[in-house]
Amino acid sequence: MATSSTDAPSLRDYGVAAPHGPNMTGEHTATQDIDIRHDMSENESSVFHALLHPDDMYDANGTYWADLPLGQRVKFVTHVDAQEYKAEASYFWEMFKKDPLSPFGHYFRTCVIPGMGLGLEGYVLFSIGNVRPLLQAAFPSCWNTFEICNKTWTQAVDYLEICGIIVGQILVGILGDWLGRRYGLIQDAIIMFVGLLMLTAAWGVTQNGWVVCYVWALFFYGIGVGGEYPMTATAGMENAVGSGKVSTKEDRLHRGRKVTSAFLMQGWGQLANQLILIILLLIFHHGSAPPYSKTMAQWTYRVSFAIPAVGTLWLVYFRYYKMKSASKQLMLSKKKSNVTGYDVTSLKLTFTYFGPRLVATAGAWFANDVFFYGNKLFQSEFIKILTPGNKSVMTGWLYNLINVGVSLCGYYLASFLIDNKLYGRKWMMIVGFMADFVLFIVPGFAFEYFTSKEGVHAFQAMYFLSSFFNQFGPNSVTFLVAAEVFPTPVRATAHGFSAAAGKAGALLAAVLYNYIDTQTKFYFVPWFGLMGALLTLAFLPDTTGLDLKEQERRWTFIRAGKEHDYHGIAIHWKHLSWWERFRGQHKGYDAKLDYDQKVQEMRADWLERQEHKFSEKNGWEGIEADEDEDVDVHNYFKRTTPGSPGGPQPMMVAQKSVSDSENSSRGDTITQEKRA
Repeated sequence: MATSSTDAPSLRDYGVAAPHGPNMTGEHTATQDIDIRHDMSENESSVFHALLHPDDMYDANGTYWADLPLGQRVKFVTHVDAQEYKAEASYFWEMFKKDPLSPFGHYFRTCVIPGMGLGLEGYVLFSIGNVRPLLQAAFPSCWNTFEICNKTWTQAVDYLEICGIIVGQILVGILGDWLGRRYGLIQDAIIMFVGLLMLTAAWGVTQNGWVVCYVWALFFYGIGVGGEYPMTATAGMENAVGSGKVSTKEDRLHRGRKVTSAFLMQGWGQLANQLILIILLLIFHHGSAPPYSKTMAQWTYRVSFAIPAVGTLWLVYFRYYKMKSASKQLMLSKKKSNVTGYDVTSLKLTFTYFGPRLVATAGAWFANDVFFYGNKLFQSEFIKILTPGNKSVMTGWLYNLINVGVSLCGYYLASFLIDNKLYGRKWMMIVGFMADFVLFIVPGFAFEYFTSKEGVHAFQAMYFLSSFFNQFGPNSVTFLVAAEVFPTPVRATAHGFSAAAGKAGALLAAVLYNYIDTQTKFYFVPWFGLMGALLTLAFLPDTTGLDLKEQERRWTFIRAGKEHDYHGIAIHWKHLSWWERFRGQHKGYDAKLDYDQKVQEMRADWLERQEHKFSEKNGWEGIEADEDEDVDVHNYFKRTTPGSPGGPQPMMVAQKSVSDSENSSRGDTITQEKRA
């Protein structure tokens, strides 16, 4: 958008505008009085089209994929995905031919290491529920009948662990936005390592003293676990986005997969814990049948905690020495906003502009965690029917092993489809919530049948399906979107708050399930699935297929107080929630205005770079294109920028000392330039 006044604000939104060559008067505005298509050659036009209309987002005519009619949209998305699958298959085949093990190394570097913290967290977090049956069998007077141990403290194993996670999610989320992602990642790893040492060595003079020590060790460890949620999500999100002005095709097509692939390590952590517990029980007990000795139980659970401590110590090393650029995107964002500490202004603006999104991410996560813990209700009930009189902890562990395997299938399918523009984040979450709603409400209102021998296998099938749709739905998507729909300066805070709301749902389930019977639990749980689906439908925007750099670009307009000057795809109706559309936020979308605006912003960035290379001796003639800059773009800006050789002459603001004739002459010159 061109402006006609020399004192009009620049479209750059923040920061000092770069001068047009040597700034003699200090009056120039970077994007002032420029005709976007002034003398643009066919080749230059083609280059700008390629830069601003990537072929994975726009068709050959420059139409955004979400603006295409439904039939053409399906065809376009299918074609882009097919090309990408083919390119990826070719890439991995070439990699395999050079070294058959290299694809595994690639997966380890891109998925396992970024998600290692969540893998270790999943291992320990779910080990608590796995270890409890063994402790109840080996120490019945403490953990079962509560003759020598306080019942409240044994129940606090679940409560305080979740409380520690909530503290970590909120506290580390704020610290991650304040001090940086790298600081938060290192801090989390250290807390988890110390917490694992405390869990391994937990003891007391009495068994009740041991339980108390064990509970507080879990609380401390939980703080590190809680911090992993916002730190892993935000670091993974920002590492998936290039640091340049233009994001890469890989970022745009696979950003969701990268983050979800890190998150699914939580499932591998659960699987590893269950396998190790089974192996340790067989080693120390020489079998699986009860009775279980106290010594055997101690060795089994303590060694199971000592093993991840080794991996966590390595994680401390890796994050300290190998992740030195983890805070890069945050620091760039703060630099542009001239913020050094915590960006309080961005936090306030986030509540003002994105409050309903926070309701969606926090509310959906709350509903999901009630379901996530409610899923355990199925397992205990059908095991009682399938194995009457069973006292072996191994039976429950084996069923849980199968359940974790089913969950992993859900994790991987979510990772595979989460970037598909025709399905994506929002529909995946809604379908997952509704599937779990149905899978819980059916046995809830026919409880007697499904808990009988005739219906137990259908009950068992619904149990595994609920696990699958929980992962292939809200459990995976909430982790991603809670970071994705918020701006960089407060991304970790918003994610931490949303995750804490989720754990509040887990806390509700953990407490409430101790006071209501199983039938009532099945009446209670399903409605959270319906609630989660409705919150998602109404208040969550669909960021599938949205270039995250475009969302950050919109945020710079908002933060500069120019929300209505933004016309890009971040306010396209496809990428807004129903509530945001109802409020008319999509009405400002204008593809043509946005294209012109982007060219102007590119010009402003180009001018800023040239200012550093300008010399009084050589002037503009000695300035050449940067290595990473297209020559046609450079030449176009050089030719059409006031003050550059061959381009319009600088437009100076009239001085009071200039004569009327000089003013008239200058006005004629400017008019001629504008007409040209």
